[in-house]
Amino acid sequence: MTMDSLPPAAARHLWIGLMTLASTITTLALACATPFPALAALAALHVRRQDGIILMLAAWAVSQGVGYCLLGYETTVENGVWAGTMALAAIASLLGADGAARLLPHAHPAVRLVVAYGAAFATFKMAVLAGAWALDSGWAAFAPDVMARQFGRYAMILAGLLALQHLADRSGRLRRAATA
Repeated sequence: MTMDSLPPAAARHLWIGLMTLASTITTLALACATPFPALAALAALHVRRQDGIILMLAAWAVSQGVGYCLLGYETTVENGVWAGTMALAAIASLLGADGAARLLPHAHPAVRLVVAYGAAFATFKMAVLAGAWALDSGWAAFAPDVMARQFGRYAMILAGLLALQHLADRSGRLRRAATA
């Protein structure tokens, strides 16, 4: 079966699976630093909002599995609250990216992607900041050098995901099916 012969729902599921797999690889490589803003920006331009939320929750679930099963996260109340915070932050990043992309429906796709990424990163960090405030922990993640490093790392991951999207979309069918 080729991408051209996939029904739209199957292509959407394949896209979500492919992005979740790519996210899993980066999560493992970066010790559970799942690239939620990068995933959110790409999803905002390539799938419906509902499918983007599914992607974010799938990536979050895999991230939690990697953290608790492979990286030895402790099962504490604080870690549980952080896990919930990260789920909310992942969804917030998707909603921020989607909202920003919708503001520029006729802009060049590269412009829409950059704007969506900026919005995804900002909304993700705001949601994480709310968690830091509620738990009075995690403040180091907001140091300017850490934020700059994260922004750049996630941007590089976004470029890699975009290349993967391009390879998967060579037939043109995957993108049309994903946004159908």
